[in-house]
Amino acid sequence: MNSYVNTAVGALLGTIFVLMSVSIASEGIFHSEAPEKEGFAIVAEEAPAAGGEAAPAAAAVPIAQLLASADAKAGEAVFKKCQACHDGTKGGPNKVGPNLFGVVDRPIASHEGFAYSSAMKDFSKGSSEKWTFEALNKFLTAPKKDVPGTAMGFAGLAKDQDRANVILYLHTLADSPVPLPDPKTATQ
Repeated sequence: MNSYVNTAVGALLGTIFVLMSVSIASEGIFHSEAPEKEGFAIVAEEAPAAGGEAAPAAAAVPIAQLLASADAKAGEAVFKKCQACHDGTKGGPNKVGPNLFGVVDRPIASHEGFAYSSAMKDFSKGSSEKWTFEALNKFLTAPKKDVPGTAMGFAGLAKDQDRANVILYLHTLADSPVPLPDPKTATQ
């Protein structure tokens, strides 16, 4: 054999020896034990069995009663979460979602110039349904649950007071806001 071939093979074997030695040493130094419990448990809501009914939800407080104690300033602060996708100014642009100026009592899926998802168009029944206080409350609780297939990616507002505050704030975003519902005659 040629001396150059011997040198190249020796260099290759020497490199492999050094790399394996470093690998074995690092495994000994940086070895970590296996965790007792792997990863995170993902709890998913189970669908009711075929023919079975879902467990009844806890009685919710009517939106009229929540609006009686709501704070529009606090709603404006919560609305900042919405501003990534929605604008609330009069004549403002549509963003990822439609402009929300005058949304309370506006027909659903009717804001001009916005391309609504087919799920939202179906939900609106040809824009014959309106964004009432009750409809907004239900939708903002869990948009994807209320309108399956909606393009709105927001998970929702779980806290009753946060929803009431945002809805009261949205109520103020109008030239002539509709009257608030009477909390004394409120029913769910």
